[in-house]
Amino acid sequence: MSFATVSSAQVHLLKTSLVRVEVDLSKGLNAFSIVGLPDKAVEEAKDRISAAIKNTGFKSPKQKNHKIVISLAPADTKKEGPSFDLPMAVGYLIASKCLPADVKGKLFVGELSLDGMVQGIDGVLPIVREAKRSGFKEVYVPLENAKEAALIDGIDVYGVKNLWDLSAHLTEKDILPDDERPFIQKRKMKPVPLTTFEVGTREYQVDFADVKGQRTAKRGLEIAAAGGHNIAMWGPPGTGKTLLAKAFISILPPLDIEQALEVTGIHSVAGALQEPLITYPPFRAPHHTASYIALVGGGSIPKPGEITLAHRGVLFLDEFPEFERRVIDALRQPLEDRVVSVARVKGSAQFPAHFTLITAMNPCPCGNNGVKGKVCSCGQHQIDRYKRKISGPIVDRIDLWTEVSIVEHEKLTEGRGSEETSEAVRKKVSVARARAEERYKKLKLPFKTNSDVGPRDIAVAIPLSDDVKQALNLAAKKHDLSARSYHRLIKLARTVADLEGHDDVQTGDLMEALQYRPKQLGNSL
Repeated sequence: MSFATVSSAQVHLLKTSLVRVEVDLSKGLNAFSIVGLPDKAVEEAKDRISAAIKNTGFKSPKQKNHKIVISLAPADTKKEGPSFDLPMAVGYLIASKCLPADVKGKLFVGELSLDGMVQGIDGVLPIVREAKRSGFKEVYVPLENAKEAALIDGIDVYGVKNLWDLSAHLTEKDILPDDERPFIQKRKMKPVPLTTFEVGTREYQVDFADVKGQRTAKRGLEIAAAGGHNIAMWGPPGTGKTLLAKAFISILPPLDIEQALEVTGIHSVAGALQEPLITYPPFRAPHHTASYIALVGGGSIPKPGEITLAHRGVLFLDEFPEFERRVIDALRQPLEDRVVSVARVKGSAQFPAHFTLITAMNPCPCGNNGVKGKVCSCGQHQIDRYKRKISGPIVDRIDLWTEVSIVEHEKLTEGRGSEETSEAVRKKVSVARARAEERYKKLKLPFKTNSDVGPRDIAVAIPLSDDVKQALNLAAKKHDLSARSYHRLIKLARTVADLEGHDDVQTGDLMEALQYRPKQLGNSL
């Protein structure tokens, strides 16, 4: 009989690897086997491929005296998912002489339905990026994923609707699939036009102007947005903490092209992509009952969790102390290193986790502890246990702590014109970020926001005058700041200076930054 090789790829642990699909046909007892560590979905492809080929008009692979062996190389890498259906079908058609086609320089991915239609898959964007990097000229993806794939320039992307259309495109001459079927006439599909990077308008659930009062909290969120700092809001129930967190996303500037492709790729692999290109920072708000694996990622085969889905965006944890203690403590590494490491028996992975953390909490389980005019129904042991859920290392990693107090009833009926809009705040945030990025570019440092600056570079990136250093050291001794808190305070002061348009950090910028540091955890909660 004959032999054929077709190129494909898969995404595993957010990493893309090329897969070589080898198809061998020979005479012998009727058999159809797939080798190369296939999972259940790949094993079941035998029936999908056979039905799709038969219903397209070609002779079914399941014939008498027909032995088929499909090898997915490299053989020592686990193959997962239905994305190999299309390349395996193309490989069989070429090996069986039904499809005279040259597939060199072409890469195929897609799931086949029984009638020969090509279904969408997850992870197309990183697959196309890897195909371009590896020198492929053409990539064939499901029509459903074509717009996503077309975000990558420098490679021809073809959206495949069904196996019939693909056969007609690939053939070098008219072919007759079956004696009882009509000819497939050669024709060319057109490459999907490159999708341009356009940042359109975005609808927000909550505008800053919708939140009445809360000037201090709003200023804290503005600083957090400008510098990429983590922020915690605390106060009694019903004061607007959740509303402020939802409004925060409306003051963030859009992602640049590299960030957009990175975020889109992550969501594509996770099967959470709702649009061809994510141009704005994602906002993830898992419920406090979310499990450790749901937040951090994991499973028998490690997969990204909410922390990674919030990459380049916002992770909002409402009712923060109500989360499991180990879930809260799991935030230590990603908040410090911007990655989350997951190790399991079947593999280990490092997922990106560069996000802004926003938390909201009450002063106690009932929410009335220390609130004027309210009576707390919690016992002291309940309050202590509630506060102990937030460990010192987590407090250290949160840059701003701001109280959200009760708003006077008269302010709740004021019109929207009395408050600053998200658009106005976003402009200030964008200007501050541009100042920081330009400053680090001149210093030849790889930072975009002040929160990115590490301890090794902080002296060069954020120089301080003698007066500011003296005030900083006095404040550090008075509040007994750790080394981490000390550096975070410097970065926070630099962000305040950027918002105020100051070239150098001034004492007033430092004092404003200092008021957002918690003096004691008990007082903060």
